[in-house]
Amino acid sequence: MELDDQLRRYFGTDDLTAVTPDAFAAGIEKMLVDFGLEKDRARRFGLWSLLHMLGSAPDLDVAFKDADDREAARNFMDMVARASDGSGAGNAG
Repeated sequence: MELDDQLRRYFGTDDLTAVTPDAFAAGIEKMLVDFGLEKDRARRFGLWSLLHMLGSAPDLDVAFKDADDREAARNFMDMVARASDGSGAGNAG
């Protein structure tokens, strides 16, 4: 699952700054529908991750029935939070 491909699929461009608010909302809606229909665990997780980064992910208890998937999502959320606050492991600080 390539990020640029997903952005083009749902928003028509890989440049989110070029997306109008209406197009953004429509892309998120389509992504949520696809997330709900997706059966492949890896693809579901990828869609959820992108939705999370865009501020539109469903709650973990709704999104994932499997406890391991919920834990992986929590780990992803923690990793994103550390990266955004500059305390990521790869940060030379």
